[in-house]
Amino acid sequence: MKKPVEKKKTKSLWMKILFSLVALVVLLVMSGAAFEAVASYQGAKKFPPEGKLVNAGGSKLHLQQQGAGKPTIIFETGSGVASTGWRDLPKKLSDYATVVTYDRAGYAWSEEATTERTGDNIVRELYTALQKENIEGPYILVGHSLGGMYSRLFAQTYPNEVEGVVLLDARPENFSKETAPFFEKANLDPVSVNTPPANMLALLKRIGVLRLMENSILVGLSEEEQDLAMNIELQPKFFQAQEQELKNMTDLENSIRNQSLGSIPLTIITHGIPSDATGFGISSKDNKRMEEVWQEQQKQLLDLSTDSKLIVAEKSGHFVMDDEPELVFNAIKEQIEQTKQ
Repeated sequence: MKKPVEKKKTKSLWMKILFSLVALVVLLVMSGAAFEAVASYQGAKKFPPEGKLVNAGGSKLHLQQQGAGKPTIIFETGSGVASTGWRDLPKKLSDYATVVTYDRAGYAWSEEATTERTGDNIVRELYTALQKENIEGPYILVGHSLGGMYSRLFAQTYPNEVEGVVLLDARPENFSKETAPFFEKANLDPVSVNTPPANMLALLKRIGVLRLMENSILVGLSEEEQDLAMNIELQPKFFQAQEQELKNMTDLENSIRNQSLGSIPLTIITHGIPSDATGFGISSKDNKRMEEVWQEQQKQLLDLSTDSKLIVAEKSGHFVMDDEPELVFNAIKEQIEQTKQ
């Protein structure tokens, strides 16, 4: 007669333990969320927007204008990079022209995206913001990485207002098609490269986990740069925007395939230090072939315009503007001078 009683006591004990564990987890999550909310609020106050918020139709974009006169230089960042990634390059160029940097919807100080992150929407929103601020062309477009494809689409959409394009290690439209097998062989998603889903990253941000991992996920940045990234850039709205941009990349590639920029001056700058994807699990052989494909397709970009040239930044990796800022500055300045002739 005692065994049923003992079983009930054991079951009751395990239920209490389980309940206590669940309560502890809930308490930790709530505490983490409260901590993150306070830390984010206080941290954001240290980094007010450097420009202004401009209504681009549905959401406001953070846009900063420096300098004056013609032409107007428009900087377009790569995937996951805020407008601060250009460092002091825009300020230096503002002595010679109007310079505009901005954050795409969902990035940094810009509001959350209210439209699908397609190339057409992104280009239209930028153009709308420029028109609202009476920032007119002629435009010289400077695009890095994925931003290079957005710049090309902008030039394709508004050809009469563009007088120059500078592509900084810009992703060619056929690169994904030729290199996807290498990623698949390594069991990697060619688009996300197995980055955690945006919803998961957003949750980890909201409950303070990312902040606790700040030093390990933001390696190589100064303390101020880490604070800026954690409090301004790495927000739930950003994770969602970046994920959507990458999911829509195939459509973006298709929209500029077989493109012609006519005689618009085009400067292509590609990295000279080979990229290394072996850390993601790509074999050395496939990594070497991927680098060859990249450089081959950079040369093919010359066919976009009848007035084009290719520069190899011998001392640079993918972030050419960080590794050789003077080379990038001179390339843009040359195009500024060309428009004034």
